[in-house]
Amino acid sequence: MQRPSARRSLAIGAIVGGSLTATTSLASVAVAAFFARKLVTPERERPDDATVLTVRHGRDGRVTSAVFAPTVESRAPGRYGLFWDNERGHARIGEVLGETEHGDIIRRVDSVTRGDLAPGRARWSGWYVDGSPQDAYGIETEDVVLETEYGPAPAWVTHAGDGQRWAVLVHGRGARRGETLRAVPVLHDLGITCVVTSYRNDFEGPPSLDGRYGLGLTEWKDVETAVQYALAHGATSVDLLGWSMGGAITMQFLARSEFAPFVHKVVLDGPVLDWADVMLHHARANRVHPSLATLSGFLLGSRTSRHTIGVSEAVDIKLTNWVERADELVKPMLVIHSVDDEFVPYGPSAAVAAARPDLVRWERWEVARHVREWNTDPERWETVVRDYLA
Repeated sequence: MQRPSARRSLAIGAIVGGSLTATTSLASVAVAAFFARKLVTPERERPDDATVLTVRHGRDGRVTSAVFAPTVESRAPGRYGLFWDNERGHARIGEVLGETEHGDIIRRVDSVTRGDLAPGRARWSGWYVDGSPQDAYGIETEDVVLETEYGPAPAWVTHAGDGQRWAVLVHGRGARRGETLRAVPVLHDLGITCVVTSYRNDFEGPPSLDGRYGLGLTEWKDVETAVQYALAHGATSVDLLGWSMGGAITMQFLARSEFAPFVHKVVLDGPVLDWADVMLHHARANRVHPSLATLSGFLLGSRTSRHTIGVSEAVDIKLTNWVERADELVKPMLVIHSVDDEFVPYGPSAAVAAARPDLVRWERWEVARHVREWNTDPERWETVVRDYLA
């Protein structure tokens, strides 16, 4: 009988060989490496994806509505944020009011929080509110700095209740702390003190040695720092809330940290519970042969090829497969995930819930795009989270 390591080597060889055969060229390795590099490289700039055609004002001079070029984003139901001028401007965009005779989309403008909204290019965002919890909701906010292994990571702290129950909020890939603000009012009302944290390579936190994402396999250490901060300041239990890659980070914290026993409950929104599944989804979406997604995963996890990707440590995406690791779960978990999520497929969320109905509850959403469940139905989102954590 072959040793397990020998069987793994043969399996890896078969995967790589199959990938190369499928694409009939060594160029497949270059494509797979590019695919992997893109996944772990932070995106420093986000392109504008919206066109404001017309702005309409009320009698008091305030902007009341705007007309947008028709896109999937501009047609989406719910409330959203709109950024322009490199985020110097921000507006809160409300529901669709109708269409013009030319098919352009008319939406309510709830408020312009900074800058002047005018015709031109802009960017849609799930961040209906922006700024600190103080700016967004009037909740008193303390600015703190968490000392991580790579340096200072800024965080917001909103104190509530008796100071014994805390929550750490973890944003996703390519986002910042503002992504998680939608949860702060609910937690504050429940008497839960929040740590809204940054982490390595997220624009606000410190850069790691390689400046690359670890897909949760390294960032969990910064969440551990936030949990330690909470415990040092009076917390007796900690809830964890994670969005997108923040879900992957949260899961690694639960599996690896010595402070995981202090966690009470977990809430995940559009979480990555299997990076291999996400990579396969994007390979298909970009018309890349599925075998190249598998090859990309191999390159990320290989000690010999990791330098080609630019990561200082191998990224073993098998460790992010919580469908296969479902028997390791020990904490109660609410998973909010839309079946129409275009970036992180909901399949693993549903599968983990099916595998562990004793611990995991999947709250199925429809219509909402990636981590925009709150945007499409904020009342339902807040009720679900409040009832779960109450």
